[in-house]
Amino acid sequence: MHQSLILAAGLLLAGNAWAMRSGNEPIQPIEPATVSDAAKVELGKQLFFDPRLSKSGVISCNSCHNLSMGGSDNLPTSVGHNWQQGPINSPTVLNSSMNVAQFWDGRAKDLQEQAGGPIANPKEMGFSHEQAVAVVASIPQYREAFRKVYKNDTITVAAITDAIAAFEKTLVTPNSRFDRWLKGDQQALSPTELDGYRLFKDTGCTACHNGPAVGGNSFQKMGQVAPYKTDNPAEGVAGLTGKDVDRFKFKVPTLRNVELTYPYFHDGAYWKLEEAVDVMARLQLGRQLRPDEIGKITAFLKTLTGEQPSFPLPILPPSSNDTSRPQPFN
Repeated sequence: MHQSLILAAGLLLAGNAWAMRSGNEPIQPIEPATVSDAAKVELGKQLFFDPRLSKSGVISCNSCHNLSMGGSDNLPTSVGHNWQQGPINSPTVLNSSMNVAQFWDGRAKDLQEQAGGPIANPKEMGFSHEQAVAVVASIPQYREAFRKVYKNDTITVAAITDAIAAFEKTLVTPNSRFDRWLKGDQQALSPTELDGYRLFKDTGCTACHNGPAVGGNSFQKMGQVAPYKTDNPAEGVAGLTGKDVDRFKFKVPTLRNVELTYPYFHDGAYWKLEEAVDVMARLQLGRQLRPDEIGKITAFLKTLTGEQPSFPLPILPPSSNDTSRPQPFN
């Protein structure tokens, strides 16, 4: 009887410890998006889904950042114009507004600047900004929508990318089970998932994966303890700075919805979340985790899947007689 009371007291203290810690953690909950300009967001939604921003008339923003697939395309590298192979894994667009910068190497300072990159990239959407503006401006319904939102009769690439960015800022995923735990719901996680979170912290993962997005707020060298071996030619930040110290330094990806955004890392080399956990522990932290520890951390990571964006698909305005025709084939 005495032993049972001691055990019960110990379990109660352990539960209280978790309750106290859930309010002061390296990870914070994601809050729902607030929309201040619904018309701009709706316009950006249409443009996000509109393949006419590409030369082929086939590729839209949603092609590589598929909102039905965790905001990514679940490919090692994306398929671009004329079936060209992209150079790097496509990061998720979900919660991307929380990133310190955009792209793996941070070459775009914000979502608006990022939105303009693929349009004019010959390996991605294969268009130019001037051509994209001409297509949008040739469509009467788009002209009216831009006039309403921007109070201007002239459509610019800055306005196009601003609208897309406004929509992308709404693509947050609140109310994951882990967020509910952070907010005090002690039943939201199982004992195994709580053990996984403890291991995630004790192993050192939260040094880089922290904040509301559980990452996305710093750049780190891939392979801190041991080299990361890959055939992918991406150099990371060094491709921008030319400095050897920046070689293989990439933006730390968000771990929100990570169970949906396989394959993993900048080269998309690992399809299993368990393998990604093992690689990161060994190469970044010098830790050889046991299979059961990897399983517990993986179980915790799956609790980071939040409510996915849900809305009616936009009905795109029809092209006019003046709209340039798509060129899907060489």
